[in-house]
Amino acid sequence: MRIYGNRQLKTLPGKLTRPTSARVREALFNIWQGEIAGCRWLDICAGSGSMGAEALCRGASEVVGIEQSGRACGIIKENWQKVARSEQKYRVIRGDAIERLKNLAGEKFDRIYFDPPYASNLYQPVLEAIANLQLLAEDGEMALECDPKQWNPITVSGLEICRQKIYGNTTVIFYQLASLFPQK
Repeated sequence: MRIYGNRQLKTLPGKLTRPTSARVREALFNIWQGEIAGCRWLDICAGSGSMGAEALCRGASEVVGIEQSGRACGIIKENWQKVARSEQKYRVIRGDAIERLKNLAGEKFDRIYFDPPYASNLYQPVLEAIANLQLLAEDGEMALECDPKQWNPITVSGLEICRQKIYGNTTVIFYQLASLFPQK
């Protein structure tokens, strides 16, 4: 797999992880163009770490990844070490996404990317944890990747869907803090 700047990343063999396609990755970074440099990035269900690596290549000041697979965590660390500059921080947290998000209480992230296994039951509890723990910065945005055929909009107090994009077999739903939207 290659990312920004034609950098080669490692991935796990087989189907343990499903890396975000190059098309979706490019589209997301085009949407967030100008918002990545200096941001704090959270990658939930990080897989190979390609999204976090891309954020580092584009100037994120800090990238945090959560991934359950120990083998994947090793690949993520290796990939991020390859692309990070000395002034950039990164860390990989191994474990269950919902439980590990609790460890981030008190932190704020400008950009959050969440790409769980599509058939998982993680969508609702992770969105609730992000809202309850107030992990999204005031002017931040979260992107959630899902299968367009299986997606049902999720309502969570404190977060609002601000846009939705479909790229073939992938839908990306964008959330912002509900306080950014005028009250009806």
